[in-house]
Amino acid sequence: MDLNEAAWLPAKCAPLQVKQAPFTAPAAHQIVVRNAAVAINPVDWCKQLMGNMMFSFVKYPFILGNDCAGTVAQVGDAVSRFKIGDRVLAHAIGMDPNVNQPTEGAFQKFAIIRDNMAALIPEWMSFEEACALPLGLSTAACALFQKDFLALNNPDIANLGTLDAPADPREVVLVWGGSSSVGSNAIQLAKAAGYEVIATASPHNFDYVHKLGANEAFNYQSDTVVKDIIEALGDKKVAGAIAIGNGSAEACIDILSRTRGNKFVVQISFKFPPKVPSTTFGFVHAMAGLVWSNIAIFMKSKISGVKTKMVFGSTLAHNEVGNLIYRDFLPGALEEKKYQAAPKAVLVGNGLGQIQEAMNRHMNRGASAEKYVVSI
Repeated sequence: MDLNEAAWLPAKCAPLQVKQAPFTAPAAHQIVVRNAAVAINPVDWCKQLMGNMMFSFVKYPFILGNDCAGTVAQVGDAVSRFKIGDRVLAHAIGMDPNVNQPTEGAFQKFAIIRDNMAALIPEWMSFEEACALPLGLSTAACALFQKDFLALNNPDIANLGTLDAPADPREVVLVWGGSSSVGSNAIQLAKAAGYEVIATASPHNFDYVHKLGANEAFNYQSDTVVKDIIEALGDKKVAGAIAIGNGSAEACIDILSRTRGNKFVVQISFKFPPKVPSTTFGFVHAMAGLVWSNIAIFMKSKISGVKTKMVFGSTLAHNEVGNLIYRDFLPGALEEKKYQAAPKAVLVGNGLGQIQEAMNRHMNRGASAEKYVVSI
């Protein structure tokens, strides 16, 4: 077996360091994946930037990373769905508070993966394409299907592949931030579950969200976007909203408070300044703004009668939704080319040493309808 290496986070707020890492054998319901590609998410650089102000339970040194794809190198005794050599995508949940294990982080050659958090990928799909999916997919699935969130009907491959509204739509799902990683997956999953989808995006991404399955798209930067969506919904029943990005929760609360249906906004992200602070004062100011924003959202939700709740994208590993998505739905949807690997993978470089550069690029430039990927 090859030696393992990882891009370690050696201490709080420190740059990543590529060093040897232990090779860990899988437990009964785990597999070892030899990573061929990993993807960057905001949570990766946010943890590095914010230190112990975020996920304070993490002990250093640690291995970050959620998104990976590669080949199965070992399987646990109770694993029946995978064999050595299988091509898979996987959500590595090392930073889940109930896991907190660097061996289960993605940014290494050999990662430990729970068997309900991996899916076979077809031969036509590259590892770079595949690794852009997991965290966005998982987070959207938690928001849409978990019993403590929107609890929608299960996704069905038969509902995919059409851009028309369902003949008998159950309800409408509002996805604010449709071109984001989570939004791209939320649109497709809600569509697969038989719901009509209204999404927001920048106008240059309207075609993108329509191709994913959104029935209508609205410019989130428009001064009249809230009014326009309320008018578009009319008397339709809303199944709930997913709020991604600054100002999204407040807008979704305004919409759901004035429409029929489930008054539940699932928050995906916290408020963060458009430009990452470069000074201590700027960072403190940003954190104060975050606290005030959360208080304002809480008060607004109470006054309007709309429930809001933050989702954590790995909780499906601990309930039935993990297998629902990664075992029952995704492999077939990918094989039939009915589920898109979205957002688009953008290759930054090759090797564990390029992960820090990819994180920096995401932090400084952001990403719209794309995801930064590093091949390993």
